[in-house]
Amino acid sequence: MVQNLRRNGSTDWSTPGGVIDPGETMLGGLTREVREETGLVVVQWEGPAYVIEAHAVEMDWRLRVEVHRATIHTGELAIDDPDGIVVDACFLGHDELEKRVESNQRWVAEPLLGYLADEEPGRSFGYVIRGGHRDNEGNLTPISVNLQ
Repeated sequence: MVQNLRRNGSTDWSTPGGVIDPGETMLGGLTREVREETGLVVVQWEGPAYVIEAHAVEMDWRLRVEVHRATIHTGELAIDDPDGIVVDACFLGHDELEKRVESNQRWVAEPLLGYLADEEPGRSFGYVIRGGHRDNEGNLTPISVNLQ
């Protein structure tokens, strides 16, 4: 898991990842992001473990996330995030992970915790976000989030 520093100074925990660059494959981009954010080099992936699709209707944005499980990796944890977002990284047991993600957005915490509880690996989660606004730093405050 990685700890992310948000524009408003708050932090949250998530799986490592990011935007896939033009010309990259999904797993190629994920391998790059994990290396940048954690120092680990993933040699083999399994998945997707789960897929998330979120649509903020009034704000007119969509998010699609594929989460894959690293089955073989090398290296040691070392943070060198060129974006300056990741400030910590660690391996966590289920109980500690649950504590760290409980305040995350529902579309981050719910699928991760469901996957770890062995609820249908490969499951797709769809969320519709109603209302909401972005603050001056661009952080979203949803009014309601509903599972599709």
